[in-house]
Amino acid sequence: MKPMEYKDYYKILGVDKNASTDEIKKAYRKLAKKYHPDLNPGDKEAEQKFKDINEAYEVLGDEEKRRKYDAFGSGYNFTDGQHFDPSQFGFEDFGNGYRYTYTTTGGEGFSDFFNMFFGDDLFSDRDFGIGDLFGRRSYYEPKPKYESEIDISLEEAYRGTTKTISFRVGNETKSLSVKIPKGILPGKKIRINGEKVGIDGDIYLKVNIKPDKRYKLEGLDVYQKVDLLPWEAALGSKITINTLSGDKIRVNIPPNMSGGKKIRIPGRGYRDMKGNTGDLYIEINIVNPPNLTEEQKKLYEKLQDITKYNPRR
Repeated sequence: MKPMEYKDYYKILGVDKNASTDEIKKAYRKLAKKYHPDLNPGDKEAEQKFKDINEAYEVLGDEEKRRKYDAFGSGYNFTDGQHFDPSQFGFEDFGNGYRYTYTTTGGEGFSDFFNMFFGDDLFSDRDFGIGDLFGRRSYYEPKPKYESEIDISLEEAYRGTTKTISFRVGNETKSLSVKIPKGILPGKKIRINGEKVGIDGDIYLKVNIKPDKRYKLEGLDVYQKVDLLPWEAALGSKITINTLSGDKIRVNIPPNMSGGKKIRIPGRGYRDMKGNTGDLYIEINIVNPPNLTEEQKKLYEKLQDITKYNPRR
């Protein structure tokens, strides 16, 4: 006989064996929402947990199934994941891993352990299910998913913006106004209810942040190049810069600054959707005036004559 894996449905839902129906329902709602595939796209581990949670609630949320399950478990000290021989407990092998042929919609995808007990049972008509949790069909009849991308500037990502996107669904072109939340990070996806544009399904919009000439984003830190004249870098100075937030701040440049050095300004970097903030790093770039006057040339020549330092040695 094929070994069977024991499923501890109480452990899966994180409830006590004496938990009330309301406690079981509350635990199920919380876990089902956390691990729902629509909120964890592409996460196979979350998908499996979601299946286990549904299976556990299908049993513990139904009084008759729960009694049948408890009657079996109470007589044996099984632990979750433990294997046992079903034939020793009065169950027969139907030749296909204890999987039955059934006509109910939800039965597909449940474990062999579930099917051993309830494979030929009709699903109970409880007052709550995963469709109620999300206001639509169950996991076993998932909505279609449509994917698209949108490019925005770093400033738009920082402040939030509204964009109009167009995408193809079959032979139709759909347009939709999308609110981009402030603080979104590159690569993140926004889930949009397709009913807004009359389609049956959800739209997953990947947000790309375009390269910026002034700012560079690394994690939550922002790097900003600032040009200094040679004497500003040598003697030190006070300059005013514009930040990503739109504020102007005064920055003290210490003497003897060289090109490529960075000045860190805490807390003035990027702010994400959770309110976490990075730092601003000013990268020093030394430039000469585009056109030197005769007086400036003479001063440079004099400086060249009296300077003994050679940076190439």
